[in-house]
Amino acid sequence: MAKIERESINFKLPKPLADALRAKASELNTTATDLVIRGLHHVLGDVPGVETSIESRLHQLEEEFLHLASSKDENSTNTHHEERITALEGKLEALNIRLAQFEGALMQMQHSLNASKPRQKSGYSYQHNFQPPQLQPFNEQNLAMRLNTNVSTLQEKRATFSPREFELWCKDRDPSKHGWRFNERDGLYHPVR
Repeated sequence: MAKIERESINFKLPKPLADALRAKASELNTTATDLVIRGLHHVLGDVPGVETSIESRLHQLEEEFLHLASSKDENSTNTHHEERITALEGKLEALNIRLAQFEGALMQMQHSLNASKPRQKSGYSYQHNFQPPQLQPFNEQNLAMRLNTNVSTLQEKRATFSPREFELWCKDRDPSKHGWRFNERDGLYHPVR
């Protein structure tokens, strides 16, 4: 994706709004600028020359899904909302499948690169211990997005399930079928094969 040129604009916000923006950015483990960009995308819609990241798009879809699900509870006879929710669920599933495909393709490319490396023909041989790309630990928000859920559900499952049950629950939802384990020391979720 091409790097988008950014321009600095100085806005004067009411102090309570600025404080709330900083607090929400900290809560979501992002920046105030990214939250403002999300808000602008929400108000302006698609703007030519500005592409949203997959993570931002997934977040937008999740917010729309939650909004539609809550409005469905309020008025369950509205078939239009049900159709939109079904379509949104399909899009989320397609994105999860696509992400899993990318991960598999990356691992296959790494394997192919390792297999095609020429060996030295000198009197000794050497081995490279190339490992396929490894998943890094995730914070709660990123793992919730990966598992197609929200932070509160993730926290609830971790609190009510045993560690093994939680790993299996994560594995069922993870696009690459990884389990996840919470580490108290660093506060992150680590992948478990």
